[in-house]
Amino acid sequence: MEKSVAVIGASNDRAKYGNKAVRAYLRSGFKVYPVNPKEETIEGLKSYRSILDIQTEVERASLYVPPKVGLKIIEEIARKGVKELYVNPGAESDELVNKARKLGLNPILTCSILAVGLDPMKDFKTNNSTRIDTDAAN
Repeated sequence: MEKSVAVIGASNDRAKYGNKAVRAYLRSGFKVYPVNPKEETIEGLKSYRSILDIQTEVERASLYVPPKVGLKIIEEIARKGVKELYVNPGAESDELVNKARKLGLNPILTCSILAVGLDPMKDFKTNNSTRIDTDAAN
C-alpha cells in the first residue's frame, strides 16, 4: 500500500516549508493530501479544507501551522486516526503537544522533510525551474 500524508498548512508559496513538504513527500513516493482551506490546488494536487475531508485513510499528518491553529484542529487529526503526527518547527507548543498526547497521538517534534531524507535548504530551490511533475508522481 502506498504511504500517505496530509500536509496541514500546505502552501502554493514555493519558499514556504508547507510547500517544500508537499514536494518532499511527492519526491519520496508518498500519496500527498495538501490541507489548506484557502487553496483549491497546491502543486497540481487537490487541496482539502480539513483532514476530515480526505475520503481515505491517511497514515501521517505533518503540521505547518502556528500552534494556535494546531490547537483548533488537533481533535480533527486525532479523529482521522493518523498513525504518525509530525509537528514541525514553529508549529509546536507545550499546550499543543500535551493536547495531542491526551487525544492518543504521539507527536514527533522534528522537521518531516528531514525525516524523509531530504534537506529543505538544499533540495528545494524557490524558482519555478525545480518544479517536479506531480502528474507523474501520482
